Amino acid sequence: DKSWGTGWHFCGASIYNENWAICAGHCVQGDDFDNPNYLQVVAGEHNLEADEGNEQTVVLSKIIQHEDYNGFTISNDISLLKFSQPLTFNSFVSAIDIPAQGHAASGDCIVSGWGALTEGGSSPDVLQKVSVPIVSDDECRDAYGQSDIEDSMICAGVPEGGKDSCQGDSGGPLACSDTGSTYLA
Repeated sequence: DKSWGTGWHFCGASIYNENWAICAGHCVQGDDFDNPNYLQVVAGEHNLEADEGNEQTVVLSKIIQHEDYNGFTISNDISLLKFSQPLTFNSFVSAIDIPAQGHAASGDCIVSGWGALTEGGSSPDVLQKVSVPIVSDDECRDAYGQSDIEDSMICAGVPEGGKDSCQGDSGGPLACSDTGSTYLA
């Protein structure tokens, strides 16, 4: 977690349009994290420790959890965040496409965020990214257990580890481009 001003970074999100973002459900549950007045989104952020002039900060007016979200199994781990005012799109702030219903991501995708650089380690000030391959549900179930991986989940990463998302990257994008344009997996 990175602290700045009166707040801190703890999760990422993906901009859907000028008024909404998509985030992990577990990022906005309990301990006031489900209170839209408690949370703000900083779009256009790159360096958490510097005001680069491209940031747009908005508070939330509404949080919608997936109706079947399960905080124990983390199934259907998705939420929608409604901004209290619209973002202004520019070269630093824009939306990510959503794939056609039923499209299964494949190939290498990009995970980005300010999450820890090593397990239990410190978090960077500057936005990081890493390329990870999409893993089939069968491979994922072999690695994590048959009952732990549900159809509402997606797996990405390399079996040997070493490059992955980490604590603080939750909610942020898994951006794929196997269709020719970049979209949120």
